[in-house]
Amino acid sequence: MKQVQVDIWSDIACPWCFIGKRRFEKALAEFAPNTVNITYHSFELAPDTPTNFNGSEVDFLTQHKGISPDQASAMLDQVTQIAASEGLQYNFDTLRHTNTRLAHQALHLAKNTGHQGALKELLLTAYFEQGKHVGDIDTLVVLATEAGLDPEVTRQALTTQQYADAVDADIAQAGELGIHGVPFFVFNTKYAVSGAQDPSVFLAALTRAAQDEPQPLTPIGHSDTADTCGPDGCAI
Repeated sequence: MKQVQVDIWSDIACPWCFIGKRRFEKALAEFAPNTVNITYHSFELAPDTPTNFNGSEVDFLTQHKGISPDQASAMLDQVTQIAASEGLQYNFDTLRHTNTRLAHQALHLAKNTGHQGALKELLLTAYFEQGKHVGDIDTLVVLATEAGLDPEVTRQALTTQQYADAVDADIAQAGELGIHGVPFFVFNTKYAVSGAQDPSVFLAALTRAAQDEPQPLTPIGHSDTADTCGPDGCAI
């Protein structure tokens, strides 16, 4: 069985992306993790979000997504319950909504040093479970160091926005592929899975990709916008 390349477009501020990561990992455990190479790509759900947003997650949803506070609270409660079923402890009461562009730049640095997977996990945990400010350079340096990166190299890269063009390139590629919501998984450039789908869907994509030669992108699983987040909000 040949190696499978999995390219994943996602955002740190995407609740379905963390849920999808856990479901994908279940498929990996059943497949053969040592035959899979994973690369995370940038996707900004709300690029106009200020670094220091003054308000709660409910405030952000009501101000920027045009829904009522009651609707926002109900949506967050529902996704929290779904996350809990995957072993995740979302805490929207302490969540610090922020711009994720610098976090994406840190992930590009981490990719170059072989620490991208570790940093991605730490960023999602910090954002959804620990209420940490992942738009803040000092916080990002601490998390990157925990993932195995050099703190001074990380600070320099983020201060100079060394990987800003890499983030833009990922977003441009997403547009070329027709990606409108995340998480979005591409297997050996052939099979695509949109959303935080059941592990069986990911396992099917891994198995097919390991057996077939690359061809034009083919969707696997449901092709609607369920279990994804896009610029207009998250599907619940």
